[in-house]
Amino acid sequence: MNTNLRLTDTNAASDSKGRTWGLEGNLVWWLIGGIGGSILLFFLVIVGLKARLMTSFGVAVVPVLLCLAYIFGLRHGKPPGYDRDCFERWLLGTGFGPDIRHAGFSKHPLAEN
Repeated sequence: MNTNLRLTDTNAASDSKGRTWGLEGNLVWWLIGGIGGSILLFFLVIVGLKARLMTSFGVAVVPVLLCLAYIFGLRHGKPPGYDRDCFERWLLGTGFGPDIRHAGFSKHPLAEN
């Protein structure tokens, strides 16, 4: 029997950050933080401001919705740094690159003003 097999460690598992509840990496902590913030906000509004139950629930659902929008809009399934690039572009503009909003809209040479 020939036992000249070469075994090498590929480290394939070290590339993945794992998944929790279908969310990549540490995104579950954003969801847990949003839920915790919503619970805190719910009790602050219902006890501190003596608001109605549905009003308190309507205010308290906002942090969870913001966290879900951030997770699924800017992080889940996107390349690393996508969220930071989006925020930078929204706040500071395009930087030194060409302005893509006006790149394809050249004026026709025979068009009148």
